[in-house]
Amino acid sequence: MKLSFEKQTLANGLTVLVHEDHHTPIAAVSVWYHVGSKNEQPGRTGLAHLFEHVMFEGSEHVTGGFFEPLQRAGGTLNGSTSSDRTNYWEVVPTGALELALWMEADRMGWLLPALSEERFTTQRDVVLNERRQSYENRPYGLAHFAMLDAMHQEGHPYRWPVIGDPADLSAMNVDDARAFFARFYHPGNASLVVAGDVRPDQVFRLVERLFGDIPPGPAVAPVVAPPMSAPPQRLMLEDRVELPRLYLAWPSPALFAAGDAELDLAADMLANGKTSRLYRTLVHDARIVAELGASQGSRELQGMFQITATAAPGHSLEEVHGALIDALSSMAATGPTEAELIREQAQAEATFLSRLQTLGDFGGKSDQLNAYQVYLGRPDYFDADLRRYLDATRAGVRDAMAAWLTPHTAVALSVVPQGRANLALPDSRLSEVR
Repeated sequence: MKLSFEKQTLANGLTVLVHEDHHTPIAAVSVWYHVGSKNEQPGRTGLAHLFEHVMFEGSEHVTGGFFEPLQRAGGTLNGSTSSDRTNYWEVVPTGALELALWMEADRMGWLLPALSEERFTTQRDVVLNERRQSYENRPYGLAHFAMLDAMHQEGHPYRWPVIGDPADLSAMNVDDARAFFARFYHPGNASLVVAGDVRPDQVFRLVERLFGDIPPGPAVAPVVAPPMSAPPQRLMLEDRVELPRLYLAWPSPALFAAGDAELDLAADMLANGKTSRLYRTLVHDARIVAELGASQGSRELQGMFQITATAAPGHSLEEVHGALIDALSSMAATGPTEAELIREQAQAEATFLSRLQTLGDFGGKSDQLNAYQVYLGRPDYFDADLRRYLDATRAGVRDAMAAWLTPHTAVALSVVPQGRANLALPDSRLSEVR
């Protein structure tokens, strides 16, 4: 399965990829900046996510914001921020491609003249409110912050959440934001993909005209971090919840590293979907768990494998913990069954194929090309990426689990109803995250 493209690099360092697909008269634009929360510094966290908001509010020549002009032209648009990257995308009728590219060029090259103190303060308040709504006031919402804090040592670039610390957000000013933008949001740290009903030569000429005069910006050194230092420990949070929930987490391989795909498959075999091993035994049969999930949280520097289980009424977290550890130990010792491996490999292939069904949006063709370009410098990695899953073996999954998911090395977090600390795992200490 080849994802075809043509590639050029402008003199200012901007990487440009074009994928030609004439099935429908639309074009997708995707811009990835290789900057995320890991590029921030303690005391000034949340800047990358803050810019996700700021960059939709307008630039020097797009004074009214980015949504209205593109939506009026029949387009859709959005963006997101992770620990490792920030992306923006538009899907427009082909006739509006120049508009979308011009607007992307304007916020890449001419955002700072429009970044006033008032605009910065407004968007900072929006982010603080988003943090309250999405995390602080949501059941189990602080668990993610507590796990990040427990899994990473002081100063590790993955220790703080993408949305940032509220004290840091409140302390920063517009000059901090301007300096952060100048350092990271420029052609030398960006990759642009155009996919759809286009001609590559025409796109390259248009991109050169619109983006070519933007200064390249300073070189961005790769972030270097020590291995995650996550000593085994038991933590506890009291929250406005009805049922106690258990989180187990381990350091795991980085994105695309050896063992990453195997643990991705293991997460699905263990706890994702009604055919998973833990769903059948703990939810359907024993009924000691009400909700269940697992993930191999792949990131650029290092991953974090996590299992989440909400105890069913009348059952304790200690009972749930024992059942989870038994299941992990069993699969780490014997590996998955052949049927489990085949089923999850088929699901992985279906997921990869689904990404080829759309040009843009999150996970479409343009997004995939940009991901491989930014993380690996190899936009042609689609087939090799899929092979990581299809070539996985039962022994490989077993060995990855045995190497990374040792039961006694887990960080365990109990989230319990307020005033019911006795429901946490024995010997749990109160998490200091708030």
